Amino acid sequence: MKVDVNTYTERQQLIAKYSNALGNPIRVAILELLSSDKCCYHGDMFSHLPVAKSTLSQHLKVLSDAGLIQGDADPPKTKYCINRENWGLAKGLLLGFFD
Repeated sequence: MKVDVNTYTERQQLIAKYSNALGNPIRVAILELLSSDKCCYHGDMFSHLPVAKSTLSQHLKVLSDAGLIQGDADPPKTKYCINRENWGLAKGLLLGFFD
């Protein structure tokens, strides 16, 4: 049964999107790493996290698609940072959800 996305409010959809992105411990670890530094290159993150480079890339894509991080491509490297605007939005939505 296909559910119409318009059935849910924008708030509900955002909470689900951010929760999904936070739903894996390696993605939580990535966010913790990025929040402690201003920005970090993919290769630098790989040396701090117990995951293969290809797997790290997949997790970075999920976080990026959710808008929690942003990448600045400078081939052949990409520097990732927390997307502060969306991070603040996610924080407010999740805190409000649990109140």
